[in-house]
Amino acid sequence: MLHKLSTKFLTALTTIIILLVSSSFVFAAEQVIPAADSYAKAIFAVGAMIAAGLAIGIGAVGAGMGIGTAANGACSAVGRNPGVQAKIMMTMLVGMAMAESIAIYALVVSLVLLFANPYMRYFLG
Repeated sequence: MLHKLSTKFLTALTTIIILLVSSSFVFAAEQVIPAADSYAKAIFAVGAMIAAGLAIGIGAVGAGMGIGTAANGACSAVGRNPGVQAKIMMTMLVGMAMAESIAIYALVVSLVLLFANPYMRYFLG
């Protein structure tokens, strides 16, 4: 018990020391003074990053819930009737593939928002 506690304390202490030491490298960069129009670019870029993060996050949560529901239903069905395991497994895998395609669509949307944003020309000229 004492060994586990001391190991966790040592790990936490090491992590804090590494974070404190490495933070000085972050603030060592030169300060860049932006022009007046670059604020609009920065706000647009940050908005696109937040939207991309939300798109992939919500898409992944939805896909995870769908896959979990499909696996739960399949396990329950096989538990009730083990004789039709092959048919249930095939249907479950097709359902999981359909649910996973939602996460892939969310990834595509987030990549478009980050790298090929169609609204960039309207906001940034």
